[in-house]
Amino acid sequence: MKDQQPPILIVGIVGSLRQQSYTRMAVTIALRGAAEKGARVQLVDLRHYALPFCDGSGNEADEFPDVARLRAEVAAAQGIILGTPDYHGSFSGVLKNALDLMGFDEFGGKVMGLVGVAGGALGVINALNDLRKVGRSLHAWVTPQQAAVPQAWRHFDDDGALTDPDYEKRLLEVGREVAHFASLLASKETRAFLEMWENAMPNPGAEGR
Repeated sequence: MKDQQPPILIVGIVGSLRQQSYTRMAVTIALRGAAEKGARVQLVDLRHYALPFCDGSGNEADEFPDVARLRAEVAAAQGIILGTPDYHGSFSGVLKNALDLMGFDEFGGKVMGLVGVAGGALGVINALNDLRKVGRSLHAWVTPQQAAVPQAWRHFDDDGALTDPDYEKRLLEVGREVAHFASLLASKETRAFLEMWENAMPNPGAEGR
């Protein structure tokens, strides 16, 4: 009998500080999709973290325990879902600051999914595109699938459920995709193949091309 791979961990980071946050609702639904694929999930709600502004020193955790807590929780995950509201055509400042307080140790080589909400009808496409660039800069594997809920105030009820099944399906699919690809990357077979590939002899026929 083969050893079973332990469940992977997917964290969802809520880039909003609002008490009644549509971003939190969207990330929660995306995490539900990840859980459907067998992943353990954890909501990282930045509203409950006392984070300083990033000063570029890398020493913020020495004075602010929640910086170390945030880094440890994200570093422990195999997949990450970022959620943001649309603020002036991009993602939120609180999420940008949280990302600036982290780096390759937390994101490098991991699968990242993106979800967003907007108050207007134009949606949150620019914010998600900006986050996609940040994910690449952090050496994360950003999934092709992303989900946006425009005019979120029209589509979420007071309990955080979506009244439009199409938007719910898209959010769930982001979570499922992150869990699926993160599970593949974390598998013993994939790790063994990557190790063999990295240790392979260089192709002599490629010289001089």
